[in-house]
Amino acid sequence: MSQLHDKTKRAYINAHLIDPASGLDTKGALLTEGIHIADFGPDLFKDGVPEGIEIIDCQGHYLAPGLVDIRVHLREPGDEHKETILTAGQAAAAGGITSIAALPDSTPVLDDVSGVEYVARRAREAKMVKIFPYGALTKRLEGKELTEFGLLTEFGAVAFTDSTKAVANAQTMRRALSYAKTFNALVVQHPEEPSLAGGVMNGGEISTRMGLSGVSTYAEIIMVERDIRLVEMTGGRYHAAHLSTAGAVDIIRQAKARGLPVTCDTAPHYFCLNENSVLDYRTFAKVSPPLRSEEDREAIFQGLADGTIDAIASDHSPHDQDSKRLPFAQAEFGIVGLETLFPLALQLYHKKALSLLDCLSLVTCKPAEILGLPVGKLAKGSAADLVLFNPDSPYFIDPEKFRSKSKNSPFTGFPAQGKVLRTVVDGRTIYDRQNS
Repeated sequence: MSQLHDKTKRAYINAHLIDPASGLDTKGALLTEGIHIADFGPDLFKDGVPEGIEIIDCQGHYLAPGLVDIRVHLREPGDEHKETILTAGQAAAAGGITSIAALPDSTPVLDDVSGVEYVARRAREAKMVKIFPYGALTKRLEGKELTEFGLLTEFGAVAFTDSTKAVANAQTMRRALSYAKTFNALVVQHPEEPSLAGGVMNGGEISTRMGLSGVSTYAEIIMVERDIRLVEMTGGRYHAAHLSTAGAVDIIRQAKARGLPVTCDTAPHYFCLNENSVLDYRTFAKVSPPLRSEEDREAIFQGLADGTIDAIASDHSPHDQDSKRLPFAQAEFGIVGLETLFPLALQLYHKKALSLLDCLSLVTCKPAEILGLPVGKLAKGSAADLVLFNPDSPYFIDPEKFRSKSKNSPFTGFPAQGKVLRTVVDGRTIYDRQNS
């Protein structure tokens, strides 16, 4: 029987239901029928579960909408030795993620309909998590000629970005924002002024001491400031990816106060680590933008706590050993993040900066809302995408246990709290900790 016509009913009982989109936070049960949520609430099955329904005992753990990760490098097509759609899906499932947005910097670039359709087809074949492709903002990610926003949107592109390449030319960005507005499309920028960004780590005392070229925080600040002015000019929707500096957070905060259509995200390494993590030339902590000062790290943390930063994305960037075990200047940028997104995001909850509901919103309904995705919430009739978790289970992160093909993480031995117990996509269990 195909999944499309599967009407299997499953009852999740003894659950602590939590849904940031609606503010739900109560003990209860949830019923799925086929691929949809049929019903849920504190009184569901209070007189017992009727016959013919499969029972899943949640044992008091939290049952929430599946996580939504809006910044993932899939590496397929082109670099399947680093990651594939299947292995990325397996890693995401183990991390409680049920939907991911795939960046367009594959080989070939996702700048036409065939590329977008390929990712969608391979995701269906893998039968793991849902994959929503970005479209390239410019052809071949060269920052010059815009792609066909309208056509790509029609075939499933959820937003437009040049991935890790900033759109440096102001006229090109102005045109992109104006063109995107025609289709109510979102422009996502890697905010880094290229002429100031030729380095390999954060610019400052430590980079000087290590003899490495630095990237000034002003590379990010100047680009965000310029782009905000272009948003004022055009009215286009704009999203700044993986913010890493205090200055950029302040600019976004002010732009929001002025009512501009601006959103932003960051990644866990920007509020969990600082530039000291690259001491001893640790290439597994080499990312773009680079890990910043402790002052910047604290500003990112505060930006999440006060709502300036809208979402947390993994910025999952898998690399093979040969790409990372090189002299620092030659090593590739990027770390894996699908399996650490959730426990690291929960630091905001464990450090009492946010309630559990508000913390979860940063990885569920808010990122879904940014890209206009029909996921990230518990609602009758919506997709049965769920994560069952214990937020308090302590452990030490071990990349060797990751399901990702790549293990390039700076979080080896890092103390974390929060374990995913089960991940469900369209009613199907795709990860069960007990049987993994």
